[in-house]
Parts: sequence; structure tokens; C-alpha cells
Amino acid sequence: MKQPTFFLSHGGGPWPWMDGDFRQAHARLEASLQAVPASLPEAPRAILMISAHWEAPAFTVQTSPRPGMLYDYGGFPPHTYEVVYPAPGDPALAERVVALIEAAGLPAARDSQRGFDHGAFCTLVPMYPDANIPVVQLSLRQGLDPAEHLALGRALAPLRDEGVLILGSGFSFHNLGLMFNGRGQAPSVAFDAWLQGALPAPEGRAERLSAWAQAPAARQAHAREEHLLPLMVAAGAAEGDAASCSYHEANYLGGITASSFRFG
Repeated sequence: MKQPTFFLSHGGGPWPWMDGDFRQAHARLEASLQAVPASLPEAPRAILMISAHWEAPAFTVQTSPRPGMLYDYGGFPPHTYEVVYPAPGDPALAERVVALIEAAGLPAARDSQRGFDHGAFCTLVPMYPDANIPVVQLSLRQGLDPAEHLALGRALAPLRDEGVLILGSGFSFHNLGLMFNGRGQAPSVAFDAWLQGALPAPEGRAERLSAWAQAPAARQAHAREEHLLPLMVAAGAAEGDAASCSYHEANYLGGITASSFRFG
């Protein structure tokens, strides 16, 4: 059965391994991620993860059968630099992804050394805590062209009929300079409202997303758009499907409006 695709707001740093107020600030996000597996038509045979935290000159595919960990955050407790998400890789899926990208006329590359970054493992821990679903990570492409990432999604669309769950992991608002001082509240509300209007209907959605920088408060919400580009991939892979909001809260980390979306 055809799998949906998702754009997931992935939260801050290694939050699934934290306690106290910081962990509690992620309670709604955690519940939304935990609900994903039961919402699928069947268990995926593998996951293709596009994380905001990997950019490369070409769309680069993780090929290791046993990916390691990449602790791409700072200032957290020592134990968060020892956590492990031991999901296996899937070299055969990696080669399938490369072939689809190249068939679409897009540049592809392989990386046998790259580990899971926190955009990947912090979304996967609540969803599949047993780490029993193979995972392949795929990079963004430097230059961060929205139309190119929509095209990447279109190229990957056949995977949905092959039991592969395509996950774009970023954040609907990502401006750290505004996030913790109250100044992000108004722009996060404005940009989220645009997302809620722009995404549900498939007609014209690609054009709206390609022109995302013209949306209200767009460059306040995303001074740099790497956390929005995984949305383009998820939307491109489900171009003809309606979208719905799968997570929404208006008080993330004390005032940011944040959302995730399901396509199909």
C-alpha cells in the first residue's frame, strides 16, 4: 500500500534523552511522533530520511549497512554525546535512491561514512524506539533551491509504492536569534498561518512553495531555509495528494508556533 510522506518539526538537540523542563517542552511533539506508526497503512519496510542537518554538493545518500551517530549539537549534558540509535541501514535502498535521482537528471552521490544526525534520530526515537526499521539518510543539496528539492521529491515518489516511508525532518520555524527571547512569537504565527493555507490543497502547491520567501514573515521564520527544504521533498513526493497538519502547538519553548504535516 502507498505510504504517505511527512514533514516533521524535529525539536531541539537531543531532547528525547533529556529530563525536566526541556523534555516537557517537547511533550506535544513527542506525542505526535509516537502516533505516526499507527497512522500508516502498513509498517514501512524502510525509512528514507531527509534531514535539515546535512547539505552536500550533490544529493548524497548514506550507504552504510550500520550507520553510526553524528552528535551535531552543543552545550547539552555529557550523556547525550553517547546515545545510540542502532537502526540498520539499507544499502539496496540507497542504490535505488541514487538511481531515481540520476534518472530525474539530478546530481547524486554516495557516502559510506555518514552517521545519523539529530534531525534523523530525534524524530525516529519516539516513532520507532526499537530501531527495527532500516533507515537511509539523504542530504539536501547546497544552494537550497526550493524547486530543485521539489523535483527531488518527485523523483523519489515511486518509493511510496515500495514500502518506503519518506520523512522530511526540519522545523516550521527556525530562527534561533528570535526563538528564545519572545521576538519569534509573531513571525512564527504569521508564517505558520501561511503554511496552514498553502499546503492542504495539491493544486498550485508547488508554485506556492517555490515562492515561499514571499510569504508573511518568511525570512524572519527562516533566515536560512535549510530547515524548510525537507518540506519541499515531502511535498514533491506527494504532489497530487492533499496534506493535513499532524502536529501543531502555539507555545513551543515558551511561545513559538510550530507544526508538522502529512501528505497523502
